[in-house]
Amino acid sequence: MQGTTQCQAQRHTTRRLLLGLGILAAASLSAAVLGFPPHTTVKVSAAGKTDWRLSQPVTYENLTIFPIVSSDSADTRGFETLDEALASGDAVVRESGHSGMHRSRDYDPGLDEPEYDEGAQVNQLVLVYRGKRPLLLLAGELLSGGKQDRIIGKDRIVPVGAGPLPLDVFCVEHGRWSDSDQFTASTIIVHPSVRERAAVDQEQGGVWDAVRSGSTATESRGMAGSAPEAAPPAFSQQRIENEISTSAPTESYDKIYDSPSSGVPVASFTDEVQRRFAKATSGIKDGSVVGVVVAYGGEVAWSDVFASPALFQQYWPKLLRSYVVEALSRPQTHEHASLDDAQEFLQHLDGRVNTESEPGVYRWTEITQGHYVEISLESLEPAQIKLHWLKIHRTS
Repeated sequence: MQGTTQCQAQRHTTRRLLLGLGILAAASLSAAVLGFPPHTTVKVSAAGKTDWRLSQPVTYENLTIFPIVSSDSADTRGFETLDEALASGDAVVRESGHSGMHRSRDYDPGLDEPEYDEGAQVNQLVLVYRGKRPLLLLAGELLSGGKQDRIIGKDRIVPVGAGPLPLDVFCVEHGRWSDSDQFTASTIIVHPSVRERAAVDQEQGGVWDAVRSGSTATESRGMAGSAPEAAPPAFSQQRIENEISTSAPTESYDKIYDSPSSGVPVASFTDEVQRRFAKATSGIKDGSVVGVVVAYGGEVAWSDVFASPALFQQYWPKLLRSYVVEALSRPQTHEHASLDDAQEFLQHLDGRVNTESEPGVYRWTEITQGHYVEISLESLEPAQIKLHWLKIHRTS
């Protein structure tokens, strides 16, 4: 009788244990289905940063974003962004001429703006900066206005007190050449396919092609035809051509990709991803989000990482929108990259190194290995800080 009672007690204990495990499994499954995964992180050793951790991914449609968390944060309050500088008037960007293109050690930022002649150039503008903090520029940031809309060609830092600077840019508005001269803040950074052609290829024709085609990933090995079940992209070549012929005859980037008439839900897609991202990252402990790894379908394609959570948050709204435009320009597949895929993507490259620098201001470094490219921007004074780190899986 006593043995029977003990067996019954053991069976009850076993049932309670199995029930508890079932509830936990169901909770985890529900979180995954809803897109709000548990707040767990995986340590990675990437790009020379051993304290980076990958948080669980946020997925919506064909876009997957892996938050990068770090307990280490640099003080980046001493830098001004392009959007801040243009909005405040600290920075003035004008069409370039042959005069006013030099830099003078005796330049006084309090003097009137220099005069320029009519020798405007497609791929070069003039930047006059009067700010009291070094100015941070990222490749792909859109300058709206002038004779044509342009994007910044390379990551760089403009020091305090610099004279009028020649600024390398690429046109993203093929067809317009108006009498306008002033540029304004656009709060837009172009999507990865266009940004890649500017930051890596540094070739105007490739930038125009990427604007007109949406995503250049359809040209890459394995993308076209690799997922026969994938739906065509929302920003198809035909839709872009139709938009150019109606709403954006000058092929203006923002009119092509922000026009309500295009019928592509950029805003609603962005809002949904942001809602999920905010929910997924709100409970992260022992660190803050400093960057992301981005995947389209099963392909890990992009990563932007910053020196501090504050700097990441400043760029996050326009970066997120750029990732969404790229997602809508790619085939709509249901395949998704894994945490292991993102972890592997972050590994440091060991390839050909190209470095450019301005003494006492910044160092720009590019590492190329196969179809992958790393680009980093490091300030040299007043502190040595790696402000931005970018990794790309080339589309061509």
